[in-house]
Amino acid sequence: MTSGEVKLSDDLKYNWGFGGYFQSEALPNAIPVGQKNPQRCPYDLYCEKLSGTAFTAPRAKNMQTWLYRIQPSVKHIPFEPIPNFNPRLISDFDDKSNARIDPNQMRWMPTEFPTEPTDFIQGLVTMSGSGSPSSYSGIGIHLYSANASMKNRSFLNSDGDFLIVPQVGVLRIQTEFGILRVEPQEICVIQRGMHFSVMVDGPSRGYVLECFCRHFTLPELGPIGSHGLANPQDFCSPTAYYEDVEVDFQIINKFCGEL
Repeated sequence: MTSGEVKLSDDLKYNWGFGGYFQSEALPNAIPVGQKNPQRCPYDLYCEKLSGTAFTAPRAKNMQTWLYRIQPSVKHIPFEPIPNFNPRLISDFDDKSNARIDPNQMRWMPTEFPTEPTDFIQGLVTMSGSGSPSSYSGIGIHLYSANASMKNRSFLNSDGDFLIVPQVGVLRIQTEFGILRVEPQEICVIQRGMHFSVMVDGPSRGYVLECFCRHFTLPELGPIGSHGLANPQDFCSPTAYYEDVEVDFQIINKFCGEL
């Protein structure tokens, strides 16, 4: 993943479109030709498949990604609970001890910027939601406020998809697929099971919608005609990028609401 030293102003290239199949490689001929998982991959890389749906899903709904890695993703020490890492981040709204039902109308002021070094994960705070990841239903609504990059640390959300909406500050989000630069008035979707790190160049804050039940899709057309609302060509996905470094690295996994 990232050492947290990548500049926010670096030029980035993207694949454009939504819901299609893309291919990119950081080294020439790194992707095998004619087969997905040969006995020996180019550059002696490890082949892994990340499935976004059940492998029995119909072709039109089947979501999958083939990745070719320097090291396999399972090469890490066992995950262990991190007590009180961020008690303000909540996912299980079926548990009444985590959430209070209030019928009153509410309005929230923007969150204050932290005074101590705080990265994206540490700066997440839950405002409302419903359901839970274990029931595979519902959503979580969070705010984030950060002033530090995630150095030698990545986040893995096993509970659902994140839709990130910056309000102040530019985010540089490094994923397993490449790097995205996300500014205010833009949105970014990180799907369930994808590792990512967030870098900032100063105080930043915004909103996060977490979907526990399924992946985000574009709204359907129909009475409004053949175009309008969100168009597929307005969305982009990153191109391949990698770092080959030896550092102590921390992976934080959000699993059934626990970190």
